Amino acid sequence: MSKNHSDGVGHLERSIDWKQGLAIALGVPLLILPSLGYLPMYLSAAAILVWGLSVLQGFFQNTAYAELATTFPKASGLPGFAQHVFRTGNYKGKYDKGKLIGGFSAWSYWFAWNPVLAIFAILVGGYLHGLFPVLGETFTEYQLALLSGLVIFTGLSVVNWFGLKDGALLGYVLAAISLIPLVVLAVAPFATGHVELANITGNWLPADWSWDMHHILILFGIFAIAQWSACGWETAAIYGPEYKKPGKDVPKALFACGIICFFSYVLVQAAVIGVLGVEGVQAEPISPLIPVALAVFGEAGTVITIIMLIAAMILIIQTAYLGSSRAMHSMATEGNLPRVFGKTNRQGTPFVAMLVTAAFNMALISMGSISAILAAAAIGYTCANGISLFAYVKAKKHPDFANLERPFKAPKGWKHVAMAFGLFNLPLCLVGVVYLNSLEIGWTSTWLGFLVLALYIPIWFYSQHESGRSKKAATARSSDHDAADLAKLPASR
Repeated sequence: MSKNHSDGVGHLERSIDWKQGLAIALGVPLLILPSLGYLPMYLSAAAILVWGLSVLQGFFQNTAYAELATTFPKASGLPGFAQHVFRTGNYKGKYDKGKLIGGFSAWSYWFAWNPVLAIFAILVGGYLHGLFPVLGETFTEYQLALLSGLVIFTGLSVVNWFGLKDGALLGYVLAAISLIPLVVLAVAPFATGHVELANITGNWLPADWSWDMHHILILFGIFAIAQWSACGWETAAIYGPEYKKPGKDVPKALFACGIICFFSYVLVQAAVIGVLGVEGVQAEPISPLIPVALAVFGEAGTVITIIMLIAAMILIIQTAYLGSSRAMHSMATEGNLPRVFGKTNRQGTPFVAMLVTAAFNMALISMGSISAILAAAAIGYTCANGISLFAYVKAKKHPDFANLERPFKAPKGWKHVAMAFGLFNLPLCLVGVVYLNSLEIGWTSTWLGFLVLALYIPIWFYSQHESGRSKKAATARSSDHDAADLAKLPASR
């Protein structure tokens, strides 16, 4: 049972093992869905290679995160790591700039995962609009997206109100409904001979591709978009304070999810391009799996695929919902967000953060553009990964962390690997995704991303002011208690 302490912040409960953490994180392989038709628009069949390289990038980065998760077992994943490491504790002046950096990293991570709810609610609305003509006559796709978001967010809030363990049970159910058919749909075209290898080998890169600065910047932007999906299995570490044995459970959950992601991402993209060809994928950029199912299984397969995809989207919404709400809880615990976001119920669920997350995404749905929302989220994700990897480097080099117990250790010299991928994120991927956005959808998503990230600055200063008032009140209460105790003492003679 969780208790909210005098500062208004509650503690999360250690209630899950690595298999339950994996079940919740199994929504990550489904993050490929919004970009399954997007990457081939720029890279043709080389999109398969980008997915594979991006998941491998996840292994390099998540090896560092696994060590941080076991070094700081009370920290909630990337948001918690950066806040712990950059918090100096011996700063001079009114505000701790290191604490601001860690808090900004956590805020970026929250913004990276948060829009997943809106993106997939819009997709669910679109699939329902196409699957049931009666709904299409009554509601627009936008209205169905809003209704889908309201129903899904409400349902997940009810399920997860009773703690993370029940969320894991829902993850088991949805994983069975969605992942197994997804794997079947990826493997079946190869088994039935519907995959034409010439569709892949004959269209490896677009005819006009050249290795000039324009295309290199596009490539960095594509890696930023792909990373948002293919490296997202780091979310298994965000439940660090809720694993029963974090030293063993976190690495197991992380790497098991990574292996599943590697095979699913490569196979699904290869199957789609192999069956439809690059031009066929570009003709169905939002839902290319549907014509694949139609080619392999017929009309019945198409209906099953849509139902499967809707279940898959609910699963990834659940993963993002839990991850982003715990990021907010982590920030409130560290004093980087107002204390109200750290409140938990009796089951240890950060319910205020969950409600705010749901409300924010209902507003995002009104934007209507998946590509704009995803591009903005990718900006936050590159910032969060870059700063978190720099945090790993600091945790390895700074003497304050030299004597900490590390149940899981990355290979020797991994701080150099982390630094390299940190610089790959910041500035290379960040510059790339901004450039890609400017070419494709203008500056709307870029300004949205930077605006949301910039909003953290005044929120953080308010949080520091709130923490200062809380400390003064605690000091005053302590002084009153001391005075009362002295008054009870017998007078000296």
